[in-house]
Amino acid sequence: MEVIRDPQQMQKRAMGWRRQGVVVGLVPTMGFLHDGHLSLVRIAKAKSDVVVLSLFVNPTQFGPNEDLDRYPSNIQRDLELCEQEGVSVVFMPDADAVYAADASVFVQEEQLSQGLCGLSRPIHFRGVLTVVAKLFNLVLPDLSVFGEKDAQQIRLIRRMVRDLNFPIKIISGPIVREADGVAMSSRNSNLDAASREQAVVLRKSLLDIQQAVSSGECSVAALRKRADGHLADTPLGALDYLEFVDNETLESVAEIGERAVLLAMAVQFPGARLIDNIVLERGAQAALQAK
Repeated sequence: MEVIRDPQQMQKRAMGWRRQGVVVGLVPTMGFLHDGHLSLVRIAKAKSDVVVLSLFVNPTQFGPNEDLDRYPSNIQRDLELCEQEGVSVVFMPDADAVYAADASVFVQEEQLSQGLCGLSRPIHFRGVLTVVAKLFNLVLPDLSVFGEKDAQQIRLIRRMVRDLNFPIKIISGPIVREADGVAMSSRNSNLDAASREQAVVLRKSLLDIQQAVSSGECSVAALRKRADGHLADTPLGALDYLEFVDNETLESVAEIGERAVLLAMAVQFPGARLIDNIVLERGAQAALQAK
């Protein structure tokens, strides 16, 4: 396994792979790897000749009062895990090598980014799309794998790839969960014991609503109330949002209809803000999905 820190060196290596017809898979991460990240590596490895995993905590996607300085890190462990999983190259640049001091060009999406996490983190997706576009230009992948936990993010990246004509296939990997159902996240390590115990509220709320939909409830107003009881038992968690949106357009819906609905949720705990989601489909399809 090779570690590359210089962006120009990474791009040069990638151009060489392209000339040789090598299929390159990219897994972008901010490090502090867990089994969710490693599941994405395995997907990329099955579909690629070469797998590049990026370790880069991207400063432009953090707001001034967010957790950039507290984002967990264990680079040595990350490198060991990458080697065990057969990653070919770990791309690990410094921020000042990725962004010029006077950088003034960013990627901005103006529809899918407006709701959900975009409301409470207004600069977040501009930073995400910009760094992903940079990684695409530096690694020149044929495919890139992202986790479904970041539901809004993956839809934004697919839109960017479509609208800016990146010749890259975007592949999603299913959410990987802890034994109690909490979605794996690097930020989980920032929770104290009490907050970690209450973090199950996200999954419990989502599953309760999914069960109600499978039983025939279609009203979003009624479904939203089902989460209230779970949240009332979670004094350490402050609800950021619980939203029902069209699975493709991310526009708010008032009821569960024929089109699939993305139910997305974010809860702020003292140590970390956690997100989770589930896709709802009415009637028999929902019942099958819940099994």
